[in-house]
Amino acid sequence: MTTSLTPNGLRSAASRHPEPTKAAMELSQALCHAQLGFVLFFCSAEYPLDTLADALSDAFGDVPLSGCTTAGEMTPEGYDRGSIVAIGFDRRVFAVETELVDDLEHFDLTRAQSLVDGLLERCRHQALAPINEHSFALTLLDGLSSREEQVLATLDAALGRIPSFGGSAGDDNHLTHTHVYANGRFHTRAAVVVMLNTRLPFEVFSSHHLVPLAHKLVVTVADREQRRVLELNGLPAAEVYAALVGCRVDELTPHVFAQHPLAVHLGEQHYIRSIQRVNDDGSLSFYCAVETGIVLTAMQPAPLLEDLEAMLLSVRERLGDTATIIGCDCFLRRMALESLQQLDQASSLLRQARVVGFNTYGEQHHGMHVNQTFTGVAFGALPASDKQ
Repeated sequence: MTTSLTPNGLRSAASRHPEPTKAAMELSQALCHAQLGFVLFFCSAEYPLDTLADALSDAFGDVPLSGCTTAGEMTPEGYDRGSIVAIGFDRRVFAVETELVDDLEHFDLTRAQSLVDGLLERCRHQALAPINEHSFALTLLDGLSSREEQVLATLDAALGRIPSFGGSAGDDNHLTHTHVYANGRFHTRAAVVVMLNTRLPFEVFSSHHLVPLAHKLVVTVADREQRRVLELNGLPAAEVYAALVGCRVDELTPHVFAQHPLAVHLGEQHYIRSIQRVNDDGSLSFYCAVETGIVLTAMQPAPLLEDLEAMLLSVRERLGDTATIIGCDCFLRRMALESLQQLDQASSLLRQARVVGFNTYGEQHHGMHVNQTFTGVAFGALPASDKQ
């Protein structure tokens, strides 16, 4: 059991107890106080989820909870697996409202606008801080729904100037069942939108450690709905990609994909499109949407540990030494750290920077669905003149 207290209305804790009731009780004992207004959690998919849902409801009573399953957790002690990490929000500092989207197929702009307006109005009633300047949205989506792009673009249009970030739920790299949690139970093919209004200074950000190469690949045949690329440059996709990275098709593994991602270049930014697997027909399945006609740029990783340290230092310089970060870190980044035997060093950096969060099957930033990024929100301390 680990617990972290911060000077900005946040408490975080983690439990590695394998029994759901005892894990939920440990979290409740660490987080509950008279002013607790909301709990956000990220849990290993190895837990029996129905039992865990009941245990969390019993342990936290009337306190609202939202969360999702993970591909690994970031606890107050750093990277972990097989655990539950949770963050408690003080109602005096945060107004938090949530909404479940249980029909991703028909989530259109009308529904999105109604959802956003309702969340903002409920936050406004709590009168903590001006809504437009002091609010952001957190999105948690079923990581195997293949609906992230549509839902995020629609939601972003409804949010307008309000920033957003989030992550796609994982299942400990099994790629079979991912879940989000709302209203007392876990859901598939669903999303949770969490609106937070706060008096704290905060910054929504996204960072990656990848740099572009000169090599370009044109998607000549793709199945957009299945996120599959059948041909690159007019040839079988797996063969072209294997030749690019210098190996045989049968040597393509998740570790190879993590070291040799592809990206779409839009404006001044490269948005990562990571490969999930090679299929029997020689096509490539991706974690993000791909379409016929897009041009993919080959990317190579810069030193990940150095990039992580620089990013965390930059956040601390802007928001102060007391900054706390809720992070959505792609599981492919964690896989790369593991392969480089740098996970313990990375955990030390996360611990020092007060990072809690989870490893995702994709990250979300201002309406974009991306891969191999560290995306999140950082909070500074409450100004002395504003403390109650």
